[in-house]
Amino acid sequence: MLTTAVVALGAGTVAPATAQGFTKPVRIIVPFAPGGTSDILARLVGPKLQEAIGQPVVVENKPGAGGNIGADLVAKAGKDGHTLLLIDASTLAISPSLMPTMTYSPTKDLAPVGMILFAPYVLAAHPSLPVKSVDDLVAHAKANPGKVIFANAGIGVANHIAALQLTKSWGVDMKHVPYKGGAEAIKATIAGEGQLILNGATATAGFVAQGQLKGLAVSGDTRVEQVKELPTFKELKLAATDSGTWQALLTTAGTPPATVQRLNAELNKALAAPDVAKRIQDIGGQIKAGAPADVVKWLEGSTAAYATIIKEAGIKLQ
Repeated sequence: MLTTAVVALGAGTVAPATAQGFTKPVRIIVPFAPGGTSDILARLVGPKLQEAIGQPVVVENKPGAGGNIGADLVAKAGKDGHTLLLIDASTLAISPSLMPTMTYSPTKDLAPVGMILFAPYVLAAHPSLPVKSVDDLVAHAKANPGKVIFANAGIGVANHIAALQLTKSWGVDMKHVPYKGGAEAIKATIAGEGQLILNGATATAGFVAQGQLKGLAVSGDTRVEQVKELPTFKELKLAATDSGTWQALLTTAGTPPATVQRLNAELNKALAAPDVAKRIQDIGGQIKAGAPADVVKWLEGSTAAYATIIKEAGIKLQ
């Protein structure tokens, strides 16, 4: 399913931007269903980018294959910076270890523009699950092997890998069920199709705060303001302590360096805007603005780290 939204500037017309290198509408491809962290961010920074470059910015959702369908589309787009990819960068770091026959290369076919944010994961359950803590969850899962349904954003994505790390460390058998993005996994868990979810705080903490999901813990070592009553993975000494969602913006490899630098500058300005910064903080995110080289460095380290995790855990796509 394709969901498209034109980010409106409000009153007025869109000025020509030929001299700026942008001559037609810019597409931000979100490789997950609407409502997840990547989608939220695309619709948050899109208006700022549109205002800066003087061209319409269109957000398109292209879910599937754990984010790789949308990433492949951008990898094969025109080399002019008019097609962007807003994605959990962990997808690009994990896929080489799980998908040996990938149709694109994250390092050769995509050009990083900039990192956007880091957000920890929230471990949450459907209210009907008879648990109040992680210890309760482990005990319940051991007493009911294979019966707890753990929803995730797609096979092989970062929160799926982290969930597998957790269940392995607990020595429990849970049924891991993939959806087309975090938003779809959240909906399924709220509806009772799933009983447990591990997903980015930016898209999940609000549902915990509203009582639609039962929060159990947050990854990392810092509590999330919106759900500050939840202990951290570090406090609980859980596996996958450092897991979370790293959101980044990329474009097609071969795009002129000047265009990439312009996109990076406008992205960083958008992230520094008070309204954007406050919104990101409110939903549990930590802004990680920087240079394209920062994304390259992060991908190199994370690709190697995930390769080790996947090998040691014996994780394979079924």
